[in-house]
Amino acid sequence: MTTPVLEAQPLRNCPFCPRLAAYREAQQNAHPEWFNAPVPPFGDEHAELLIVGLAPGLKGANRTGRPFTGDYAGGLLYQTLCKFGFAEGVYDARPDDGLALRRVRITNAVRCVPPQNKPDPAEITTCRRFLTAEIATLPRLRAMLALGAIAHQTVLAALGLHRGLFPFVHGRVHELPSGLVLADSYHCSRLNTNTGKLNVTMFESVFAALTRRLDCPNHNSRGELLRGGPGPPLARE
Repeated sequence: MTTPVLEAQPLRNCPFCPRLAAYREAQQNAHPEWFNAPVPPFGDEHAELLIVGLAPGLKGANRTGRPFTGDYAGGLLYQTLCKFGFAEGVYDARPDDGLALRRVRITNAVRCVPPQNKPDPAEITTCRRFLTAEIATLPRLRAMLALGAIAHQTVLAALGLHRGLFPFVHGRVHELPSGLVLADSYHCSRLNTNTGKLNVTMFESVFAALTRRLDCPNHNSRGELLRGGPGPPLARE
């Protein structure tokens, strides 16, 4: 008996989530010049770090076709990636701006834009197959960064881990049984930064911790533990 091959990417007209498919079709009719399809991952195909967000923004990734491109969250994320050496070029909020990612790849827990930026639990579960497949295609993967509690829970589910053993805490770096590490951050949304839930210093501290671990010369493959205790729990969502 052979093991079925997981689909890494959904079809452009993916029908799996009827509510999301209907919303996507409505946007196609209203804005035919937009991307309006499941947004594929972006970045290094040999990434050591996988960043997982929630879902495409209506006027961001759903419009441009590239994760975190065209909205406020992308500005903060790509600025931070450039600062820590994970990106080269200039982020100009469009998919043809020439920005290139190094050692990192970006995707979302849900590939299609949801109404009011809120996917249903069933939609998160249905789309998880694509995150599971994405993780499997990255043999050099050593760390993941979850932007928000839903992304955190989806990563754990994709890895078959119980979320009660690894609670979401901003700034914490969890060492997983496989040797991978999972870092947590509040989502870099305009709402979180406007309310003070997340600021630039808090966001950069997560990347600083991840950079220290990824640059550790003693750990070169996903099967080895990245040593060092977990980062300090700064705040719980």
